Amino acid sequence: MLADAEAVRVGLVGYGLGGEVFHAPLIHAVPAMRLVSIVTSDPDRRRRAGSRYPDARVVERVDALWEAADEHDLIVVATPNRHHVPIAMTALDAGLAVVVDKPLAPSAAEGRALVAAASERGLFVSVFQNRRWDADFLTVRRVLADGELGEVLRFESRFERWRLSVNLDEWRELADPQEAGGLLLDLGSHLVDQAVQLFGRPTHVYAEVDRRRPGVVTDDDVFVALTHPGGVRTHLWATAVAASLGPRCRILGTRAAFVKHGLDPQEGALAAGARPSDPGFGREPSGAWGRIEDGVGGSRAVKSQPGAYLRFYEGVAAALRTGSPAPVDPWDAVEVLEVLEAARDSSRMGTVVRLPDRGDAGPR
Repeated sequence: MLADAEAVRVGLVGYGLGGEVFHAPLIHAVPAMRLVSIVTSDPDRRRRAGSRYPDARVVERVDALWEAADEHDLIVVATPNRHHVPIAMTALDAGLAVVVDKPLAPSAAEGRALVAAASERGLFVSVFQNRRWDADFLTVRRVLADGELGEVLRFESRFERWRLSVNLDEWRELADPQEAGGLLLDLGSHLVDQAVQLFGRPTHVYAEVDRRRPGVVTDDDVFVALTHPGGVRTHLWATAVAASLGPRCRILGTRAAFVKHGLDPQEGALAAGARPSDPGFGREPSGAWGRIEDGVGGSRAVKSQPGAYLRFYEGVAAALRTGSPAPVDPWDAVEVLEVLEAARDSSRMGTVVRLPDRGDAGPR
């Protein structure tokens, strides 16, 4: 554990979309953290990283971090998915805490082994499930806590796109299972994590995992249905072939429904160069707020909670300095992978899959 006055010294591995748009700006915005090193093999990305973070050392090879392990406290792995486990394991072997972007691993077994290795070494590990801090998800939590919807019957959640082009030079669109590409693992990791956070580990999983675009070699159109303890059903969609986008989320209850359109604004703002400290960051305009509808003509807007991705890294800093719990329990990420594997099995067999009880699914 670090002393309260010490800044957490961070090495960021990867400066693609995840590293440049999400991790680096958020780490840089936390006063209790210091971005010490950035690793990227791409010369243009090294130039951009050096320009934006002149106090950080920008290097080409990840081995440079292990050679200077004593200059770091935390390694953030924001690489293509196939590198998540090997780099995280090497960081643990070097005695360093680790944050891994989602999905934690290509498989639940690999994720389980990684989290167990951290536990055996007494080292911190967490997973960047940033969409727990989306404006819409935080608002859904508040709406459910208020109880205005009555008993929840069904939760619907979508990440939909209209993206017909296929880029087989992009690792996310490669078929090799070790690449961990495709929408089921990519956006499905967020969708399932949110559903499990709201309603618990599902008992049954049904899924349709398809390839729709010409030339595509991995899944690009996904539907997953979960049955949770108590009978709540979750319906989840992730697709690249939606010319007309459905609501971001919809909750049906016995007294009313809640519906919300549009994506959280934080990713777009970060991609445009905004900083989390900017006035209004994470806040949605009133036209984007969700609505509660009572089924007999009554309807009212529900002010969105501000999106708050920064809370993840504030939580990481607190955990490393004070021993407080990780902002995302890594076993939650393993559980998500178990659900996603059950979804893939369900789609392949064309049947509902019963998910083992948590105690039967392996160590936690």
